[in-house]
Amino acid sequence: MELQNGIVGDAAILPILPQVVNAAGMLPVVAKVAKAARAAGVRVVHGTAVEREDGAGGAVNCKIFAIGDKRRREGSSPIIIGSHGAQLVDELDVQPSDIEVPRIHGMTPFTSTALDQILRNLGVTTVVIIGVSLNLGIVGASLTALDLGYQVVVVRDAVAGIPQEYADAVLANTISMIATVVGSDELVAAWQPA
Repeated sequence: MELQNGIVGDAAILPILPQVVNAAGMLPVVAKVAKAARAAGVRVVHGTAVEREDGAGGAVNCKIFAIGDKRRREGSSPIIIGSHGAQLVDELDVQPSDIEVPRIHGMTPFTSTALDQILRNLGVTTVVIIGVSLNLGIVGASLTALDLGYQVVVVRDAVAGIPQEYADAVLANTISMIATVVGSDELVAAWQPA
């Protein structure tokens, strides 16, 4: 979720987020998980957030969207459709089998996108969530996936939030109540042939 240059890269909307991601060593972990998923025949689906240059289709109805809208109006939005910032980070080594599901509205990858229909058409019953952030999007994606009937797995060393103490508390007190929380090594091992 949202592992884009303009979210976790050097031009991020919230500059502290890539600092936390880098300090945690998260990008090599997500790369390992994506590679292992593909090797195991598990489809990799990227939920991305993008903006139109004119902002059409997006609402400015909360603080984080207001920050992004201000940057867009000033000509410095890092996630304009087609821009480097809207692209997925190189570490993911995006492959032709991957599917990207962009959204121009909302906080989570399921709302107002075809994500649920795509997953159902693929026969998916379990979603494995990695990315950012535990402050908002990961919680929303996990809750929505749960409400839609999916089993939810969140990879603890492949998600981040700010500050770290809060992210840890969200994993321990919220995510663990609605999802299976695993480490990346445990997940990769589970995908290995018996």
